[in-house]
Amino acid sequence: MSPTVGRVRPIPRFRRTFLLVCLALVVLVVTGAVLWPTEERSAAASPGITSRHVRIDVLDGPGQQQRVQIDLMLYAPAETPAPVVVLSHGFGDDKSSLAGPARQLATRGFTVLTYSSRGFGRSTGKIALNAPEYEVTDARQILDWLARQPEVVTEDSGDPLVGVAGVSYGGALSLLLAGTDSRVDAIAPITTYNDLTQALLPNSASPEPIPSDTPARGSFADDGVFKRAWAALLFAAGTRGSAAANTPRDAEPSASPSPSREELAPRESAPATPPSIPRSTAPAADLGTSNPQTSMSSRPDLESAICGNFIAEVCAAYTELARTGKASRQTLDLLAAASPASVTDNINVPTLLVQDRQDPLFGLAQADANARQISAAGGTVKMVWYAGEHGDVASDPALWSRVGDWFAHHLQRPGVPRAPDPGTAFEYHVVEGRQAAGEATSRTVVAPAYPGLSTQSTRRRSLPLYGAPARVINPPGGSTASIGSLSATDTAPDAAGAVDDRATGGASEQVATFRTSPVDQRVLITGVPQTRLSVSSIPGQASTGEAVLFAKLYDVGPGGQRELIGNGTAPLRITELPSDGTPIEVDVALPGVVHTLQTGHHLQLAVTTTDRAYATPDAPAVHLVGLTGKRALSLPSVEGTTTSSSSSPLPALAGMGAILLVIALGWGVTSLFRRFGTDIDTDLADTPLVVSGLSKSRGSQAAVVRELSMRVERGQIVGLLGVNGAGKTTVLRTVLGLFRPDRGEIRVFGHRVSPGSPVLSRVGALVESPGLLPHLSGMDNLKSHWAATGRPEEHACFEEALRITGLESAAGRPAGTYDHGMRQRLAIAQAMLGMPELLVLDEPTNGLDSPQSERIREVLRHYVSAGRSVLLSSRLLTEIEQTCTHVVAIHRDGQATAGCVEDVLATDGRITFRVDEPADAAETLRSLEGIGSVETDGDTVHVELAGHTAATTVNALVEAGVSVSRVGPRRGEDTFLQLLGEERR
Repeated sequence: MSPTVGRVRPIPRFRRTFLLVCLALVVLVVTGAVLWPTEERSAAASPGITSRHVRIDVLDGPGQQQRVQIDLMLYAPAETPAPVVVLSHGFGDDKSSLAGPARQLATRGFTVLTYSSRGFGRSTGKIALNAPEYEVTDARQILDWLARQPEVVTEDSGDPLVGVAGVSYGGALSLLLAGTDSRVDAIAPITTYNDLTQALLPNSASPEPIPSDTPARGSFADDGVFKRAWAALLFAAGTRGSAAANTPRDAEPSASPSPSREELAPRESAPATPPSIPRSTAPAADLGTSNPQTSMSSRPDLESAICGNFIAEVCAAYTELARTGKASRQTLDLLAAASPASVTDNINVPTLLVQDRQDPLFGLAQADANARQISAAGGTVKMVWYAGEHGDVASDPALWSRVGDWFAHHLQRPGVPRAPDPGTAFEYHVVEGRQAAGEATSRTVVAPAYPGLSTQSTRRRSLPLYGAPARVINPPGGSTASIGSLSATDTAPDAAGAVDDRATGGASEQVATFRTSPVDQRVLITGVPQTRLSVSSIPGQASTGEAVLFAKLYDVGPGGQRELIGNGTAPLRITELPSDGTPIEVDVALPGVVHTLQTGHHLQLAVTTTDRAYATPDAPAVHLVGLTGKRALSLPSVEGTTTSSSSSPLPALAGMGAILLVIALGWGVTSLFRRFGTDIDTDLADTPLVVSGLSKSRGSQAAVVRELSMRVERGQIVGLLGVNGAGKTTVLRTVLGLFRPDRGEIRVFGHRVSPGSPVLSRVGALVESPGLLPHLSGMDNLKSHWAATGRPEEHACFEEALRITGLESAAGRPAGTYDHGMRQRLAIAQAMLGMPELLVLDEPTNGLDSPQSERIREVLRHYVSAGRSVLLSSRLLTEIEQTCTHVVAIHRDGQATAGCVEDVLATDGRITFRVDEPADAAETLRSLEGIGSVETDGDTVHVELAGHTAATTVNALVEAGVSVSRVGPRRGEDTFLQLLGEERR
């Protein structure tokens, strides 16, 4: 172990060079920024913003006999009262995820409220998937509370001037609230859904022609295919529950000031009660039977483990879908009631719809449906197809600037001039070239309006398709499954022209392929491509009366390079297939996309029988898939004016300033790469972890970790020891690249760690809940987790992870039947997948009894025996002593102590004897000349040796006829407090 605390080593010469280059760039940037009065600049200097943390009680559920507590944060601008913007977070997040956008909007002059939805963060209650009687009613009561706040402008008594924006799950909430509460004045739903039934059970095959009036119209047909992988991730996020769900109502968070607490009474003039969520006449699902509506009331422990933080109806619906892959009428009704589609005919407020242009969960067709329905109800609609990823929204200031522009115009307070009208122009982002290869360029296109909402129609181009009908097989059990989302897969046809399985996402006997001719000019695709297919059963062969298929579209270059476009799959369920082989024709809506097909490229349509992301039929079947008389792809294309993809932060720099900037940047980068290549310390290439001078604070708090230095060598189990709040978990998260250090650096095998560093693929981790799915077996949990990494299954080492953790015999059992110790070992096995060289664990034995803890210790000792390493945290001194080879003890004041466990814990020559006659032993020891203090405690005697050796004292006791059964360094509370720099209170 290195010295525990020290100064950061001197900055190497190449870093000094880099800092000088950065300083020169900063001077140039500041020169231009003087003339750059943007929102981002004002947000950086916004001393007038204040915030207050509040918890309010709201009436709970249909009967409203109980109350749940909602956790709020209110941001106020310098001048109040002001219009209020309510921000609602995505599924699995809480109010803190939108703190950045909240402050940004507050700099625009809005009062902003963020809150944790029921069941998340520190809000209590059960998750009901935005059901009208739960989350939507909660939000309406929040508006009641806002109308009484002095920071908020009101239009009438109880009616705040309010806009609502939300991300994903929160975006749907903004739509549902606008459709049920007339007080909402404007909304901005972001990357969200229209119909939860179609989001989780999509069917892109329609027996009727799919309209082509708008660019991204989907089929939204019945009898959809269950999106198993996404649903499992969402259910796992809810199953983990919230901290508040298991916290007394009056408990306060330890790391934040105590909030004010308010209670809401029902509004006397509240709007009409929203439609009710369908409620089962039977209790929730019981996983011990085949009927998803069978009661679990007799097994409350199982219900708690399975349902997590969901209401019983949602738990029953998911259980049914996970078992059967199909939804009953009750489940469909439940999902429909929680869908914005149920209220969009009542939304007539200005609506800004922002959708990720190729989101695999909520595609463009969902935003298209919202736009059509709100426009038909009389609402003003502006559509933006976002260029980022689903999880990028909260960290994109440019996007929230657009949201601020929308609300600035549509939330007009009396006596204040109206802000400029952002209009209803349709905007989308185009990426041309291959992003994976670093060859992409991008641009933003603006069209006058979203086509199809008025008289303007969508222009489409038809490309003929070629290919013979193909026989496709659904293997027994739907295995092996194809991959539903690939990108930039460089493959080519073999000599016979056969299509590589990786490029089509399935084995050759499971896929039918059709293709267009190469195009002679670029084709811009903006929206949902459509085609028509013929599907039939083959007489005399396996037939189930229905076909489940998955359609994907590939861009194929002249050299055979293939790229999946649309980032997803169109699932198709065709029912009532005649057994005599009579074909059924269906219109197919492919995944929505914004994509440019370059000159010389062609499109390939692949139709497979399986997809890992979906629930596929277990029964074997054989189908014939072919083209119809239409034999073409219909490609939407929206023309517009190209604008810059992003605004420049240096509009004032021109001429010589810009030239100097380019020269300085080029010189600095060239110099660094020429001399050093990448930021790797070759001397540490075989050292699993080196932390140097690490300091990290959380928000506005004082630093949680101060100047920490430590090492983890191969074969070591290193324990981070500290009391609650000492920063153990913060250190682990920073090591994993989840936090950026304020100062210092972290190197894993010589590579400097930053978020997303490739070297982190050599690290396995278990921090907080692993999100195990109780209805899946242990092995299936591991496979589901590994599949989400996108790495080859043959690299997972499932059997070895199960062997090391001792779970081979239980691997086929549902994880919900495991005891706590087995679940913890399964979580560690999950972290071990791929056999990482460094394992990072946060309190792996927390909550386990002694035999279970010892089993975990055996697992870790076995794991490091092959030269691997483990870094774990614990607040228990005995756990560190029994588990670890080395220890880093972190004090609250930032100091630390490190070294071998034996060296660190042997303090001040104090030793403990366990004897048969404590009084005689104490008298004998006190008779030794120069001995220190002697204390008795039951059958133990604690002695300060004061220069004597342990052997001398043992001999003295034996000669006095005292039987000694144990000798060792003293491990009392004083030792623990002294080690951690604490005082006895």
